[in-house]
Amino acid sequence: MARFRYMVSDPAASADFYTENFGFEVQLKVPAIAILTKGDLTILLSGPGSSARRAMPDGTETEPSGWNRIMIDTDDIEAEVARLKPAGITFRNEIISGPGGKQIIANDPDGNAIEIFEAD
Repeated sequence: MARFRYMVSDPAASADFYTENFGFEVQLKVPAIAILTKGDLTILLSGPGSSARRAMPDGTETEPSGWNRIMIDTDDIEAEVARLKPAGITFRNEIISGPGGKQIIANDPDGNAIEIFEAD
């Protein structure tokens, strides 16, 4: 099982985003954190009140966004993007092809990256 943690502004809203758009299931949703699963993937959505959001010893604040990302596999990337765009989901790029398949990077409400991937 793989577990990932994303820093988010509002765990409840982020949980709704992932369940409604990407088929995750809620395991826990409290004000400070939401824990979601999809198959063998667990994502922890850590809000401002969670221990994961505490400042580092040097004072550096933890915050959302970045380029590390979860990957969600699909059999038809064009259809998946066509389904997500009307829901208001933004993308960092267009669909690109490379060794092994096609990919596009979507943003969650806090700017965390979600790679949608179709293998060749």
